[in-house]
Amino acid sequence: MTEDIKSIKKQLKKILDKDRYQHTLGVMYTASCLAMRYGSDMHQAMLAGILHDCAKCIPHEKQLSLCEKYDLPIREVERENPFLLHAKLGAYLARKEYGIEDTGILHAIEVHTTGEPKMNLLDKILFVADYIEPNRDKAPNLEKIRMLAFQNIDEAVVRILFDTLHYLNQKRGAVDEKTKETYQYYQKLKK
Repeated sequence: MTEDIKSIKKQLKKILDKDRYQHTLGVMYTASCLAMRYGSDMHQAMLAGILHDCAKCIPHEKQLSLCEKYDLPIREVERENPFLLHAKLGAYLARKEYGIEDTGILHAIEVHTTGEPKMNLLDKILFVADYIEPNRDKAPNLEKIRMLAFQNIDEAVVRILFDTLHYLNQKRGAVDEKTKETYQYYQKLKK
């Protein structure tokens, strides 16, 4: 493992709670496996994986105030549900605090929770790795999606989006329009 990842791991171990840190390691390793499978840059996938939740343990109100402080755009759904801001703030912190200049990594971190239409391969790898990493055990259809992720990443993306929207609708949770938009985009591509 390269020195930059070792250094980032040490820093994150101090600021993330134990479960979030274990999840982060799981995402990093899963992203590297998916990168190998699809011929993507493993180091880039590992950096995106290790940093994807670097802002997750910051209290929600502080995430909101930091986004305002750094002039990061805040949509209404994010203002009402500040836990959605960790991806956007995480991309910012990955650049400012951890020295990541690679725009591909930063973009993947920014869209890892909602996805977006026309995601590139690294975006999809991080989006899927976040959902299927080995420490996850609560999502429906997880075993199927894990197998699908290594067979057809686009199909895995669609299935994750479908299951996420279904879960949020049943729970009557906040649904980010970006997630709906992403699902509709990939559904159309499938047809």
